[in-house]
Amino acid sequence: MPLQVILASASPRRLALLRQIGIEPARIAAPEIDETPQPGETPRAFARRMALEKLLPEPDGFVIAADTVVAAGRRILHKTESREDAAAYLALLSGRRHKVHSAVAVRAPDGRIACRVVESVVGFARLDAPQMQDYLASEEWRGKAGGYAIQGLAASFIDFLSGSYSGVVGLPLHETAKLLRGLGWR
Repeated sequence: MPLQVILASASPRRLALLRQIGIEPARIAAPEIDETPQPGETPRAFARRMALEKLLPEPDGFVIAADTVVAAGRRILHKTESREDAAAYLALLSGRRHKVHSAVAVRAPDGRIACRVVESVVGFARLDAPQMQDYLASEEWRGKAGGYAIQGLAASFIDFLSGSYSGVVGLPLHETAKLLRGLGWR
């Protein structure tokens, strides 16, 4: 019988993604950490550090933690809480490509840790004013890194994707399964 899996995230998207590959976490334990980037920290390094900092020690199971960072160049596009931030991010992403860094970290019951960062490139079509206003009115942007959710209404904006779709949603599934198996989970 496999050891239990603990998801160190309250994200309903990450839970749904794990279930998609047949993993039902025994419990969810979302750690409270400071998610402020360090001075000069790159988006990739920030995603990795956040995933590792979310790992909880758990002697009876495997802990999965993740972080997803949307970046325009070296600029980290944080989770949006205001309509103004979401509008600014949509305007910035409109008609251009950006990167999404999806980090996943796994801690085995014996304390071993493995971590991977998957980089995806996402291209947005040029958005016109009605498209932006409709998306902002939907409020789907609220709490989303970069101000959008690729699995939702913003899917109609995406004209290019290279990398991991599930990583852009919030958890790179192939890498997650590979890390779990590599640490002995069955």
